[in-house]
Amino acid sequence: MNKPSPPIAPAEVLRPHTPLPAYYGDEVEHEQFLRRIFDDTAPDYDRIERVLALGSGSRYRRAALQRAWLAAGAQVLDVGIGTGLVAREALALIGSRGRVVGIDPSPGMMSEVALPGVELIRGRAEALPRPDASSDFVSMGYALRHIADLGMAFAEFFRVLRPGGRLLVLEITKPTGRVATGVLKTYMRTVVPVIARVVAGQRDTAKLWRYYWDTIEACIPPESVLAALCAAGFEDAKRHVELGIFSEYTAVKPA
Repeated sequence: MNKPSPPIAPAEVLRPHTPLPAYYGDEVEHEQFLRRIFDDTAPDYDRIERVLALGSGSRYRRAALQRAWLAAGAQVLDVGIGTGLVAREALALIGSRGRVVGIDPSPGMMSEVALPGVELIRGRAEALPRPDASSDFVSMGYALRHIADLGMAFAEFFRVLRPGGRLLVLEITKPTGRVATGVLKTYMRTVVPVIARVVAGQRDTAKLWRYYWDTIEACIPPESVLAALCAAGFEDAKRHVELGIFSEYTAVKPA
C-alpha cells in the first residue's frame, strides 16, 4: 500500500467543541478518555442504539447514504466505523463490486464489526492511513464531535477522495429552540443513561451517553462545519436536517 501524503495542517486548530473538564484535562487525556470509554462500552453499543432508535436507525442511515448519492460499485472509506452501523448500510448499497474500508481508533469498537469483506484499520481521522485519491466516497457517522481537529480531518477526507468523490458526515445537532433543547437535554442526560444501565448494566455506558449530550451542547454551529468543509477545498457543501436534530453534511471534491 502506498504511504499517504502528510496532511497539510491548517493554521489554527478547529476543535468540534470547547474542552469538557468534567471528563478530561488536556488533549492527551481527551484521547485516552475516548479510547477507554468506547473500548469499554463496545459490546453493548448496538443493543442500546437499537432501543434508543426504536429500530429505525438502519433505515435512516441507509436513506442518508442514498441522499448523498452513494453508488453501486463505490470504494467507501468509513471513518470512525465504530461497530459498523453505517458500513452495514453502505455494503447493501454498493453491492458486490464495491468495497468498504473502516478506520477507527478504538480496537474494542472494531472488534464488534461483523461484516465480511470489510477491511478494518486502526487510525485517526486527522491522519488517515490511506493513499491519496483512493476512495469514491467517505462517510463518518456521529464521530465529528470526537475528533481533535476538524480542519485537519476534513483536509484528510479531501486527500483520500478521488476527484468527483463524495463526502457524508452524519451528526446530531442541538435544536435551535430553547424548549426543544431542554427536552433533548433531559432525554440524553437523564433518560438515556437509565436505559443504558438497564440494557447494559455498565456504569461507563451511561456515562458515554451523558458525554454525548455534553458534546452536542458544546459543539460548534453547523455553519462553522460547512465553512471548514469549504476551507478544505470541498465544493457544494450542504446540510440536510431530519427531525430538527439529525444533520447530514455533504460535499464533493472538485472533478
